[in-house]
Amino acid sequence: MSADQTQPDGEGSTYDEFETRIERIANVANAGGVLRWDQEVVMPEEGTPARAKQLSTLSSISHELLTADETGELLAELEDSDLDGQQAAAVREIRRRYDRETSVPQELVEEISETTANAHPKWMQAKEEDDFEAFAPTLEKLVELKREYANHIDPDADPYEVLFADYEPYLDLETAERVLERLRDELVPLIDAIQESDADIETDAFAGEFDDDDQEALARDVLDSLEYDWSRGRLDTAPHPFSSGTQYDARVTTRFEEDDLLGSITSVIHEFGHANYTLGLPDEHYGTPLGESRDLTVHESQSRLWENHVGRSRPFWEHFLPIARERFDELADVSPEAAYEAANQVYDDNLIRVEADELTYHLHIVIRFEIERELISGDLAVEDVPEVWNDKYEEYLGVRPETDAEGCLQDIHWSHGSFGYFPTYSLGSVLAAQLYAAAEDELGSEASASEAPSGDEPRGAFDDQIREGEFEELNGWLRENIHQHGKRYTTPDLIEDATGEAFTADYFLEYAKSKYGELYDLDDY
Repeated sequence: MSADQTQPDGEGSTYDEFETRIERIANVANAGGVLRWDQEVVMPEEGTPARAKQLSTLSSISHELLTADETGELLAELEDSDLDGQQAAAVREIRRRYDRETSVPQELVEEISETTANAHPKWMQAKEEDDFEAFAPTLEKLVELKREYANHIDPDADPYEVLFADYEPYLDLETAERVLERLRDELVPLIDAIQESDADIETDAFAGEFDDDDQEALARDVLDSLEYDWSRGRLDTAPHPFSSGTQYDARVTTRFEEDDLLGSITSVIHEFGHANYTLGLPDEHYGTPLGESRDLTVHESQSRLWENHVGRSRPFWEHFLPIARERFDELADVSPEAAYEAANQVYDDNLIRVEADELTYHLHIVIRFEIERELISGDLAVEDVPEVWNDKYEEYLGVRPETDAEGCLQDIHWSHGSFGYFPTYSLGSVLAAQLYAAAEDELGSEASASEAPSGDEPRGAFDDQIREGEFEELNGWLRENIHQHGKRYTTPDLIEDATGEAFTADYFLEYAKSKYGELYDLDDY
């Protein structure tokens, strides 16, 4: 039913005018997204000065459209109208953005945009040359700009809390802290028990040197297997894997290292999860909040669900290993069980977040969370970041980076000014387990109760389908319960509607303890 049909006394035309305006804002932002993708994937090295000004201009136009008096007048009129649920949700989301952005001077918006565009190549060069001091002035400027940004939005609030709300507006920072503390407290003993275990699991199933072109071909096999829609997407390489786009154009990037075939596979599956969510957003609501993803906790839940609950499962390797063998003779003697064990080994010496195993990954996040909180609060000077970073890695993970390239320069996020982003990775992993459990419970409780062929552990509801390379039922559940809603519901409401429960870390911790307790023969798990 159209807005005109649902709104009396001309209110429909007001909503139509509002929708036209927010679609223009979305199109400007989406154009900027394409330019940022281009910058990270194919732009010539010397294109940065022009690209920074282009992105700054688009950011300024978007800001002007959103914060204009006309937008405020439309919001005020519609908030006094009798809106249906979808319309009220769209107005709620734009109102939130309007209130935040009208608090921030346009010149500051432009300065942040231009600074982050210029920061990207500086970060890349500093990482390549292992030279934190070369990036430090840019990082210091970004910290100052984001503090100023937060102060304009809410001068009485913790500035980090304000920045966190840019990425997760409906789960508060207290929730994030509580989840991260629980993960740290319960995963550290599990990781310690794993490192003391005498279990003899396969770790070298993917050892060898693998050609980049062949890895790319295999990455395309992965995406084909997961039924990625190539008519609305593409695969490219980037220094830091990411996905971006809209429901009409959701692109995937990855990177290839000749000695890390498994890493490229899991990276592609992870980015597929993001793109798959984006492609599942409703076409008919493109350009409005109803056709946009529900922030980063939910987005990350989709990537972690596919990467971990599907891509690191036994049934997946029973399905995919024969495909991989066709590309690489080196895998001819690798069994599905060996591939499964190698894909789930817990490392005792890993320094790189994106290469971390499923458990220690969260300690990488805790370290970043603690450091950027202190940066934004002013309790940590930028010049001291490398030493503090290295100390925390030694304390939490028992390893110490020898270079800043494998330490505090490894992530792209701070060059984007994305302070407050990192906690959503762990929140998303937690949510992935809760969603997967809910989907299993709804679609296959009887299968979950059956025994696996080994008789050692319960078989998952989707195991037989994954083993056959059939993902329609799982994806259909995600489409129905998550993707199709866009931003209609707040994060807590979306989670409760999908799972019947409030957001909880219980399912992730139960899943982690059960899976790794079985894998590493841990009596207490």
